[in-house]
Amino acid sequence: MHYSADEIRRRAEALGPWFHNIELGGIVTAPNHFLGDYPAVKWRKFADSIPADLSGKSVLDIGCNGGFYSIQMKRRGAAHVLGIDSDREYLEQARFAAAVADLDITFEQLSVYDVGALGRRFDIVLFMGVLYHLRHPLLALDLIRAHVAGDMLVFQSMQRGSPEAEPVAADYEFWDAAPFERPDFPKLHFIEERYAADPTNWWIPNRACVEAMLRSSGFEIVSRPEEEVYVCRVAATSAAEGAVHPARGPRP
Repeated sequence: MHYSADEIRRRAEALGPWFHNIELGGIVTAPNHFLGDYPAVKWRKFADSIPADLSGKSVLDIGCNGGFYSIQMKRRGAAHVLGIDSDREYLEQARFAAAVADLDITFEQLSVYDVGALGRRFDIVLFMGVLYHLRHPLLALDLIRAHVAGDMLVFQSMQRGSPEAEPVAADYEFWDAAPFERPDFPKLHFIEERYAADPTNWWIPNRACVEAMLRSSGFEIVSRPEEEVYVCRVAATSAAEGAVHPARGPRP
């Protein structure tokens, strides 16, 4: 279906506000975004880390928002792109954006905690800008690893605190509190009320925490093409015995 510029403008305004600034037939959906041309400004920094030709590949975009990354994956020729989000209004935006772009993308209203219900694995899983909106972030990563992650996970999270990620020991003595004072020790900062006027910001990790959580959930970090973005593969083993079974093994 062809949309005129006036139709796109009217519909985009009716569906607003948009968090994804997407160019649709010469109309941009979030021209005054506080982060600029977002997420395109971030995408340009790591786009080369994802194969340019995704022919025959399946992609799951978790927390797809207005559909920017789903659209990029389909434009690279992915055979099947599924975008999921728990927010109905974001999904309406994503469906409209895909329709204007004339791209066959499926969008469903699902939470990251529901990924097991999909019953399949995907060649590429995108998990962009979602972790810090979750009350149970490690559970989400465990579920992704257990149920849907295939060859590649592309992960992004806002980070605060130290940008360093020095090695940590495999164990510490009970009375050794010094590591916890290190700025580069893995930390999740808990937001009880709001951060950036957003009540859905729950946990904000530092860099070391992001990398530790990815490893703990069974992902091997292949590259860090952008300061908040990680390209990972599924590792042979995971520290989690199961997303709802937090035990690490027998007690000493």
